[in-house]
Amino acid sequence: MLNQVFNKIKLFKILSLFSVVRGYNIVFIIIAQFISAIYFFSENKSFTDVVVDLNIWIIIFCSAFSISAGYIVNSIYDSKKDLINRPLKTTLENQISGKTKFIVYVLLNSITLLLSFQISLRAFLFFAFYILGIILYSIRISRYPFIGNIFSVLLSITPFFAIILYYKNYSYEIFSYSIFLFLIVLIREVVKDLENFVGDFTLNYNTIPVKYGERVSKVYISILIFFVFLMSVHILQSYEISYMKYFHFFVYPFFVIFTYILWKSYSKETFQKLHNALKLLIILGIFSIILHSF
Repeated sequence: MLNQVFNKIKLFKILSLFSVVRGYNIVFIIIAQFISAIYFFSENKSFTDVVVDLNIWIIIFCSAFSISAGYIVNSIYDSKKDLINRPLKTTLENQISGKTKFIVYVLLNSITLLLSFQISLRAFLFFAFYILGIILYSIRISRYPFIGNIFSVLLSITPFFAIILYYKNYSYEIFSYSIFLFLIVLIREVVKDLENFVGDFTLNYNTIPVKYGERVSKVYISILIFFVFLMSVHILQSYEISYMKYFHFFVYPFFVIFTYILWKSYSKETFQKLHNALKLLIILGIFSIILHSF
């Protein structure tokens, strides 16, 4: 009986830690980097060449470990805000002590730096500065409008640049897609701020909705959507992307409907649905990369 209780408590702790490091996001990031490496970044390399390349796996797992560590820092510094915005999730995560979080944080970053050093000094410095960027964002930068959102997006897409640097693939097409992804993730960040308005306002986070209001936030999002359309048209006209073009054909009606609902929305629940819709769009976009080579 005692063993069953102990096992349940242990399982609950594991689930709590999984929530702290946002394991569901980490799994997606690993898959996204793997797909990108095979079908987009590694020019003139076969599927087998990429799969058996140990360095690529090291880069992918260094990204996963450092991002997981970043989520731990974020959960510590934003715990009060998250308790207001996401009470159930935060209550679950608070089952992990601050000491345990710190130990896991140090362990994950140490593994990241040790593994990256096996590739090269350049890889080591890349991840060292990435870890530092996450710390700066969590401690200070996340509290500022515009720059906080932009910095968060840069941190989100930076791990993909590790693969680009490894393959030394600096094509204009990759640059165009980087801007396209940057804009969509930036839209998601601002929508998330609308969703988290109550917690941000209560704890004096100077996000765009808190400092400038909901209307300005919606205007800003609408402008970003306009630039997403421009980048999508540019990509379709400038590059041969095969069946990946159908993802772009989907993007247009998606954002037309999205913009309409956005301007009709005033509740946390609706902003949350819009946030989730953007997550699904990003997932579709990542998997559509597979169609790039057909």
